Formats: sequence, structure tokens, C-alpha cells
Amino acid sequence: MDKTLCEQFDTLRNYLPDDSSNSTTSDINNLGNFMNYCSNGESKGKECKNDLDNINAGCLWLFEQLFVENKKNISTVQYIIIWLSYKLNQKTYNEITDLNDFYKKYIENNTHYTSCKQGDVDCSNSLNSNIGYQNYKEIIDKKKKLLDINIENMSKFYEAFKSLCNLYKKLGDDSKNCKNDLDDNNEFIKKYNELNNVSDNIKDEVYCQVLSTLLNDYNNLKEYCDDNRDDSDKIPSPTSTKTKETGVQSSESSSEVTSSSSSITNKLIPVLSII
Repeated sequence: MDKTLCEQFDTLRNYLPDDSSNSTTSDINNLGNFMNYCSNGESKGKECKNDLDNINAGCLWLFEQLFVENKKNISTVQYIIIWLSYKLNQKTYNEITDLNDFYKKYIENNTHYTSCKQGDVDCSNSLNSNIGYQNYKEIIDKKKKLLDINIENMSKFYEAFKSLCNLYKKLGDDSKNCKNDLDDNNEFIKKYNELNNVSDNIKDEVYCQVLSTLLNDYNNLKEYCDDNRDDSDKIPSPTSTKTKETGVQSSESSSEVTSSSSSITNKLIPVLSII
């Protein structure tokens, strides 16, 4: 995670607000290549006609911004799936009862996912260079277990994700209050501990992997402060993820954490150095 990732989600929220009842003066069809992703489902041509097609196009826009325009590691897919679940959980869609339903209807045979195009330009080489995959479906399939989480349960991670993003954005703008931003009353720790203290019936292996990624991204931020602030020794960490499984974090996940930590240094230091 880094500030750039969080800003992309902010941009999308300007066009697709978290509160679906809120009106916006920003026309979603004017957001970059967004309208090119609408030609699936009920939306024919380059215009999204309904909520599901808007949500699907929002996912595709995030994939483009995070994996083609930027070089994010594959764990970033988790945050796209969290956003997707949050949006799907806002309404009842008869044809979409779980994330695998969405995959079958909108992803599995959708050429926007099975190939990589920005408008009419092929972007598979850029995608492959950035992350090692030829199309977005390959990325999703690598993390397909995420789709096994109940939509409602996955959507509960959204507020923790947003609060963590707020910390990344604030630290990127001003490091002077690093310790204050990461005190034991910060919103992310509260949200994380709520998610961590749910019933074991909910907390399966995949749920714990999502928690683990959130915690790793928080600890990467904390580590940055530990390394760059003299007074950071009292910065708290959330309680450890409780799980019935052992070794939840795979070797692949471990390498992603290292990459994420490196990304923080690369993204934040240039910003902080000019303050």
C-alpha cells in the first residue's frame, strides 16, 4: 500500500460515492477509460446503464490505474475486492448472491478482463512488465480464494481499509505528527481489532489472510516511522491476528510484504524530504 493507491480509490469515490444515495456532479463516463469498460452485461456501447455495470467498470478502472499505470504488487487485488464487496453489499442483486456469481457474470468471459486494453490500445505488455501477468483475469485467478468470502463479511473490511489509507495519505503530506497519527486511539486500530475479534465461525483462513495484509501494511507504515522518528518507540500495533490455521501467510505473501515495505520508502521519502 502507498499514498498513490489510496488516491486512486479517492478519485473513483468522487464518481461512485460510498453512499449510493449521494448525488455527484462528476459524470462517471468522463473518468478516463471508464466508459470503455461498460460494454458488457446490459450496457451496450460506451455508456454504463445500471449500478452493476458501473461497479464492474469501476473495478476495471482500478485494475488499469493500479497495475498498468502504476506498478502495484498483486496483494493490491485484495483492496479492489474489498471495494467491490462494499458496493455489492449496498443493494440486493438477485443475480449476484456471492463474489463467485459476480466473477461468472462479469469477469470469466469478459474480454476486458481476459485481455488488456486501454481504449483501443493493447496494454498486455505494460501489464506483464509491471506485474508479470497478461490480463486482469490472470491476476484475479491468482487470488481467487478471496472470492470465497461472504460479500457482507468482506465488505466489513472497507472502513478499516479507508482508515489505513487516511494514515498513508496524512503521513505522505506531513510527517511531523507521525506518532500522533499512529497513536493507540487511531481509527485503523479500532476497526482492525473489531474485525479481529469476530467469531471463529466467520474467521476462516482467507478472512485471516485479509486481516494479515491490513496488519502488514499498517506495520510497514509504523516501521517507516520507527526508522525516521526519534519518538516513535511507543507507536502501538493492533493485536495479532487470531486464526485456527497455522502458517496463514504464504511465502508469496511474505515477499509481497517486503515489496510493500520497500514501496513505502520509495513513495514517502521523496514527499517527506521536501517538507
